[in-house]
Amino acid sequence: MQQYLNLLKDIQDNGVFTGDRTGTGTQSVFGRQLRFDMKDGFPLLTTKKLYTRAIIHELLWFISGSTNTKYLTDNNVNIWNEWADENGDLGPVYGAQWRGYLGARERNDYLQGDMRNGKESRPYLEKTDQLAQVIEGIRTNPNGRRHIISAWNVPQIQDMALPPCHCLMQFKVYGDKLHLQLYQRSADVFLGVPFNVASYALLLGMVAQVTGLKADEFIHTFGDVHIYNNHQEQVTEQLTRKPYMKPTLLLNPDVKEIDDFTFDDIEIKGYTSWPSIKGEVSV
Repeated sequence: MQQYLNLLKDIQDNGVFTGDRTGTGTQSVFGRQLRFDMKDGFPLLTTKKLYTRAIIHELLWFISGSTNTKYLTDNNVNIWNEWADENGDLGPVYGAQWRGYLGARERNDYLQGDMRNGKESRPYLEKTDQLAQVIEGIRTNPNGRRHIISAWNVPQIQDMALPPCHCLMQFKVYGDKLHLQLYQRSADVFLGVPFNVASYALLLGMVAQVTGLKADEFIHTFGDVHIYNNHQEQVTEQLTRKPYMKPTLLLNPDVKEIDDFTFDDIEIKGYTSWPSIKGEVSV
């Protein structure tokens, strides 16, 4: 994870201080990338301790399609509470987009019928299970270049408690190896990025298993990459720490479908880290 520390240093050395939506202010650069070879171990940050239970439970929550915090809070994960309403609802955030992307579509027969009758055509709304569709595509058309999941559903952004930061992913198969690239439009490098890296590396491992492939490389591409002004001291402390060896991801080999994974099917073995470093979340 030295490349993650290098990114922190890059921002401190080259970043521009700007205002932001939260009012906290950031130091920011634009357009960066990290690459993680899954054969070298699971990319879980070791220069501060991460709450791995939260990472696993949040990903399972996304996969379930839920957008209510009850599952998370029932498992003592409170990372989404700041944005939820009094009922725990968040609007159509990640899970809704992954498992039920709502978009407009026109039926050819309906359109032609309207044209014959001299009427204006009207689209109908259709939900798409992007995750299931991508997994099926990887299985049946491994050479495809369209294995994409988007959480950036423009008409629904106004209904989301928090618009998606990690907003588009693409899977690619080479031989028996599966790669995943994520585009993240906005990246809180101190608090969010270590969490995001581990979450999508875990997703890569899970999708690789259920498609009979080997997880090879996770590529994390960024738009706005920033350190919040109230995290600068924490970042400076973290940069004094030397990384430990990466842990190992172990998945229950009996799980063959993405929806069948449970918390007990996922183990991160050999995780050694420095103590945690606290930082306030800007909302």
